[in-house]
Amino acid sequence: MATIDYSELGSGDVKWFDLAQGLTRDDLRDETHRLYDEAKAIVEACTDDEIAFEPVDEDADDPHAVEGEEKIGWTLGHLVAHLTASNEETAGISSLLARGIPVSGRQRVEVPWRDVNTVDIALHRLEESRRMVLAYLDAWPDEPRLDVYQEFGSERAQEFFGTINAPASYLMGLSHHHGHIEQMQAVARQAKAAVSEQT
Repeated sequence: MATIDYSELGSGDVKWFDLAQGLTRDDLRDETHRLYDEAKAIVEACTDDEIAFEPVDEDADDPHAVEGEEKIGWTLGHLVAHLTASNEETAGISSLLARGIPVSGRQRVEVPWRDVNTVDIALHRLEESRRMVLAYLDAWPDEPRLDVYQEFGSERAQEFFGTINAPASYLMGLSHHHGHIEQMQAVARQAKAAVSEQT
């Protein structure tokens, strides 16, 4: 299965719109399955204690977190809650854009991350999200509108994100998911080492 190369996104010269050019709905569907399968494999290799383990992360800095949680390391359950919410937001926006409906503002809801604290719950959240995200992709018309764009609340945001149409919006979620896979792997390693020491 071909993998989308996200490496150029960090340069600033390539935006999601550029990367989405030439990608088909089947490409996006295949990449969705690949990324959810990767996250699922990480979770399946863990125990409940490892899913709920709070890692040490010296780089943790989330200005959007609730007060007191800005600097905490993210559990695997937290990462699952976060990346699934982002995928659902961008896929949902893509379905509106594809039907010719302009979108502005955030369209996001995230399940409480502390509730994602077992393997079964994390796996259910991943599979529920996979179903939802693919349903948004299936909601595109046969000939999606590619000339309708997401509107951002500031010039700075518009400059950062660039032109976002339906494929670019969907791809934003996938690239975000891809970016968290290495973090999930690192947290899983730290959790396994810590839980092993306690037993």
